[in-house]
Amino acid sequence: GGNSLYEDTERRVKDLESTGLRFIGMGVSGGEEGALNGPSLMPGGTKAAYESIEPIVTKIAAQVDDGPCVTYVGPGGAGHYVKMVHNGIEYGDMQLIAEAYDLMKNALGLSHTQLHEVFSEWNMTEELDSFLIEITASIFTKMDDDTRKPLVEVIKDAAGQKGTGRWTVVNALELGVAIPTITAAVNARIMSGLKDERVAASTQLTGPSGTYHGDIKAFVGKIRDALYCSKICSYAQGMALLRKASDEFHYELDLGESARIWKGGCIIRARFLDKIKKAYDENPALANLLLAPEFKQTILDRQNAWREVLSTANQLGIPVPAFSASLDYFDSYRRASLPQNLTQAQRDYFGAHTFQRVDKDGTFHAQWF
Repeated sequence: GGNSLYEDTERRVKDLESTGLRFIGMGVSGGEEGALNGPSLMPGGTKAAYESIEPIVTKIAAQVDDGPCVTYVGPGGAGHYVKMVHNGIEYGDMQLIAEAYDLMKNALGLSHTQLHEVFSEWNMTEELDSFLIEITASIFTKMDDDTRKPLVEVIKDAAGQKGTGRWTVVNALELGVAIPTITAAVNARIMSGLKDERVAASTQLTGPSGTYHGDIKAFVGKIRDALYCSKICSYAQGMALLRKASDEFHYELDLGESARIWKGGCIIRARFLDKIKKAYDENPALANLLLAPEFKQTILDRQNAWREVLSTANQLGIPVPAFSASLDYFDSYRRASLPQNLTQAQRDYFGAHTFQRVDKDGTFHAQWF
């Protein structure tokens, strides 16, 4: 199945291969459009099993400038693992876009027509040209037959989920990989599901509100910068998780090739993926996507706008959990020192968990009392 849990696929490959049967666990992304025009395919299993279906899947898959959107991903459950992380990144993308929409609608007061124009313009840029931005622009043109209002305005603000985002978050915790943007996106969907509670709470819990007073056009540009910087961080987290899983499960994933097969057919297809592929092609051992020269310079150039957007959102009481998680990830990753020295001191104080020192090698315990 397209969204099978990778651990189930691992078990099926072992069970069936032991009987002499070949088994492919293949992640599939693309939705209805992918079914019609070609999806992105992420097959895992034995190399021999893949080679037996390669002539078929290379024809079925979406076709982009550098080949079909399919490759042999790796052994066992590698294909479904990559699809799981793809979906986690998708959660992050969708939440970041929703937060940009919330700011432009409720802080800047843009109409559905103006929102359509903004997202259409963003979809013409090299950095944000993508399927999700494209359909977002289209959504604002659809009117409800019953009310003659924009359809999006009469859709209940409670987002569903099928579990792949949660799988990604749980696995990242198990492997010790920080993916705060994706985690924030999953949490945002959970919070959205508390509709009745939120409606009741809105009558009792007060906070800042209001609209932005300033150059709206310029601030729209800053929201775009914040969206792109946050998107870079979200993908950096997803690729870091893939690298750790590849090491842990011996998948031998090619991160550049993973980005390439997402360029067409799938939900997160975007021109931006060319840049990710280039980054890993140039440096396969790249520790984090934030350190790739182009992405590093992009964030350094735009971080002031990013910070201003978050500050404004906080002042107006507009939640931006994924924007915030992305900036926190960037700020944490760029700092040589974090306050967990205190955390480790606390652990040693109450539980004798020991600590390491910055000035000498070894493991230490202090007599705190």
